[in-house]
Amino acid sequence: MSKAFTKETDADDEELQLPSLPAGGKNYITPQGYATLRDELLDLIDNERPKVVEVVHWAASNGDRSENGDYLYGKKRLREIDRRIRFLTKRLEIAEVTDPSVHFGNAQIFFGATVTYADDAGVERTVTIKGIDEANSAQGEVSWISPIARTLLKAREGDELKLVMPDRVGDIEVLKVSYPAPRQP
Repeated sequence: MSKAFTKETDADDEELQLPSLPAGGKNYITPQGYATLRDELLDLIDNERPKVVEVVHWAASNGDRSENGDYLYGKKRLREIDRRIRFLTKRLEIAEVTDPSVHFGNAQIFFGATVTYADDAGVERTVTIKGIDEANSAQGEVSWISPIARTLLKAREGDELKLVMPDRVGDIEVLKVSYPAPRQP
């Protein structure tokens, strides 16, 4: 049989794997993170996908599809959009929205806390503990399942903790814990 008639698997077509949750763990997310993911999903469904479908339809009507760049790129983009829609749908279905403002004024560290800590070299760092799908390390946000967040969770201001890192175990001290203020109705 000719190779032309066999289905080739494309690495781009493989299903995205969801970041793993701890056994029995939940997919915690802040209300803002949930809204951001939901808005992205709705934009893909209502705006971006219909535009790409229109381009693919137009390109397909032009004839030979094998060398039609608009058609080939459009089909690839549709696969990417559909994959992202499936991913977002799955993540939103298992999301457990947790509002960190309920802990406002609390000195103990829970999901959503912004924590300032000092390492054993005296370097201060500030991190905000967020959900897996919303954490952005460039903005000082860490996933609640990250090693630093797991070390910090349930600790209080003034606590000295052992942070296990790949190459060593370091000491850290919790300096400050804060939460966003509750929204006024």
